[in-house]
Amino acid sequence: MIKLVVSDIDGTLLQDGGNQLNPEYYDVILKLREKGMQFAAASGRQWASIEDLFDPVKEKIFYLSDNGAYIGCHGRNLYLNTVDPELVRSIIRDIQGTEGLAPVLSGPDLVYIDKKDPALFRWLVDGYKFRVEQVDDLLEVPAPFIKISAYRKEAVEPATKKLREKYNGQVKITISGDMWMDCMANGVNKGAAVKLLQESLNISPRETMVFGDQLNDIEMLGQAYYSFAVGNARPEVRRAARFQTDINVRDGVLKTLKLLL
Repeated sequence: MIKLVVSDIDGTLLQDGGNQLNPEYYDVILKLREKGMQFAAASGRQWASIEDLFDPVKEKIFYLSDNGAYIGCHGRNLYLNTVDPELVRSIIRDIQGTEGLAPVLSGPDLVYIDKKDPALFRWLVDGYKFRVEQVDDLLEVPAPFIKISAYRKEAVEPATKKLREKYNGQVKITISGDMWMDCMANGVNKGAAVKLLQESLNISPRETMVFGDQLNDIEMLGQAYYSFAVGNARPEVRRAARFQTDINVRDGVLKTLKLLL
């Protein structure tokens, strides 16, 4: 019997950067709970963004935010994985020194960006519904930090090649879609967060169903027997998953959850 359903958001439930979830998901999540199944949203997004997206059922789900660096429910942090502050500041300097990249610094409850980038501020607030603070100097932001990201409007993977080579082994680095490179503490990923949640709830991988589309979803696919790639997933993700469902814009995850019910 399935006892835990975990889904990525951008590229899996939504188009990247979307903020409008099909309202049928809310009813389905409540029905899953009635049948004894928990639901967790796993994302590179901030927890506040996840809560806004799932507002009608926000008290009924778990948040695995910032690629697993933050595990919580309804505004309560259950587990927090922080990154060494000096290492974060070094990464910030290198992102700032790379043309076309913008650093985005995540604390447990706020995201910090440079005041010189009002367009990014508006997009994070209006699009992702992040809680954002604009600062004069990111290097002066006080710890703790749970993630440092490099943002680029497109093609972030080739643009961050040197950064990934430099910091490989020092932090957990993952590519989240076409716009984000995320850096967390070593050992932090969505799969580790799912494992921790499973252990806390006494749920096995055989009792878990997971959905994803991007490289930062691969570890959590490995934590579930019922691992699904959406039809628009990267080839690496489709190879890592046991099953496949329809593409995100045709509500592939919703179709599968309705079949489960």
